[in-house]
Amino acid sequence: MFFIKYFPIVQTAIRPSVTTMVHRFNKDQLFSQTTQNIFVPTQTASIATSQHYYAKTKDKKKEKGKKTTKIEINQSQLREIVNYDAINKQMQKAMQQMKDDFLLHLSLRSTTGAIDTLRITVDGKEHELQELAQISRKNPKTIVVNMIAFPQTIPDVLKALEKSGMNLNPQQDGTTLFIPIPKVTKEHREKLSKNAKNLFTKYRDTIKDIQNNSIKKLKKQTDISKDDMFSVQNQLTAVADQYIAEADKILQTKQKELIGDS
Repeated sequence: MFFIKYFPIVQTAIRPSVTTMVHRFNKDQLFSQTTQNIFVPTQTASIATSQHYYAKTKDKKKEKGKKTTKIEINQSQLREIVNYDAINKQMQKAMQQMKDDFLLHLSLRSTTGAIDTLRITVDGKEHELQELAQISRKNPKTIVVNMIAFPQTIPDVLKALEKSGMNLNPQQDGTTLFIPIPKVTKEHREKLSKNAKNLFTKYRDTIKDIQNNSIKKLKKQTDISKDDMFSVQNQLTAVADQYIAEADKILQTKQKELIGDS
């Protein structure tokens, strides 16, 4: 009886709440649908992007095992667009200078030939030691340098001998320098090997500078197509790389010779 009596009141009280709940449900559902319509594509894009990056990472790992494509050097094309002969000559000159320096300054035993051509800087100008002094051997273990003609250059000569990398310790007596020929020790071999690497780096950078300067000049040209410019740039880089690879082989051979079995 209580329920029947008060049911209309309860029903009236509940109906607004139910209506409100339905209204809220419809509103929330609408918001949820709207939200889904807005954000689902973004989420999908995010997943696709993540997969794209993953694929890139995998590709990079695969590329590491691949060999770089060999670039064919078309000398005729290079001569038409840049001064290829001059560029090639400059790189050859750098290579020859490196070979000469290896021969003169990286001998296990100091020779009068290496001392003769030692470069001395005097007042900003370079001279070979043989232009400033008389050089001879007193005995198999000592080289004599007579500086009587240009005694004022003795400090410059001593400085050059110290930096020669030949492990020399000259002794001065008036205008004469006595240079004991150092013993071949493990430390001396390692020092010469390090000097070889330094000389290689010097001439490698020289070749790279020639390459970069040539490419800078190339990029200033306005009468060639982009394809030709790109092709020539790659070829100039390949030419430089060939010289550097050759220089590196010479370095490896020299270092093996210097280090020996010690």
